[in-house]
Amino acid sequence: MTYHLPAGKALGGPYIVDVTPEKAGWGYSSLRILELPPGGTHSFETGDSEWIVVPLSGGCSVAAADDFGQETFELQGRRDVFSGVSDFAYVPRDARATVTSAAGGRFALTGARCTRRLPARYGPASEVPVELRGTGNCSRQVNNFGAAGVFECDKLIAVEVITPGGNWSSFPPHKHDEHRPGEESVLEEIYYFEFAGHDGIPGLGYQRVSPSGPGRDTDVLAEVRDGDVVLIPDGWHGPSMATPGHHMYYLNVMAGPEAERAWLICDHPDHAWVRDTWPDQPVDPRLPLYTAPETSA
Repeated sequence: MTYHLPAGKALGGPYIVDVTPEKAGWGYSSLRILELPPGGTHSFETGDSEWIVVPLSGGCSVAAADDFGQETFELQGRRDVFSGVSDFAYVPRDARATVTSAAGGRFALTGARCTRRLPARYGPASEVPVELRGTGNCSRQVNNFGAAGVFECDKLIAVEVITPGGNWSSFPPHKHDEHRPGEESVLEEIYYFEFAGHDGIPGLGYQRVSPSGPGRDTDVLAEVRDGDVVLIPDGWHGPSMATPGHHMYYLNVMAGPEAERAWLICDHPDHAWVRDTWPDQPVDPRLPLYTAPETSA
């Protein structure tokens, strides 16, 4: 199994990234990245999965239609992932979604196989919690637009992480590949990366995933660049390392078989002590790069 998919290696149909449960070899998590030209439109059947459409650059409208009618949501979007929080749209299973962009742009379709059919909804940027996690050179920013306990889904969990240049995130290494009620949940995870350039020079970073036990042998040490994807069916994941001078963005998509939709993790025992040092250090002064707007436009 190839867990690191460099840009261009996860193409599928109209998508520049097309990760499905079948392609990943697992049961729940999906990610599609859709690029539309000015005036472009794309429709897809949601099937047995729920989806959140979130603009990475540009704005769009999202129509969700089924036998009972249609709802359309206008997403203002953003210039890019380093300039602001975006609004988003939730499209339920067993529906038809249509994404249309007057000016063009790039849009993430985060999905998860699910059982319940929830209503289509709009998620305003003003209601996205922006969390600062860690301190010192472990500081990072988390945009919790689709986090458990923030926005209701059946199975899907999706968040954005921004790591300033030179910092490490997803650290201490952690895992969520065993069912331990109240302590750890089983979640398949997708990382999708983008980087801030500097004077025309593209950014890059590094991602580590290491085996967490017998039968859980995912092992990755990858140099990651714009548009790369890393699949994490199991294992200790972290750190995600941003090279100096280049901020790192990654979109996390998670889902799994657990009855409770929760992000419960276990830190690597060799590195868990790092959390104890955080209260003694300040948060990186470069963060937050931005906060959620006070009201939706």
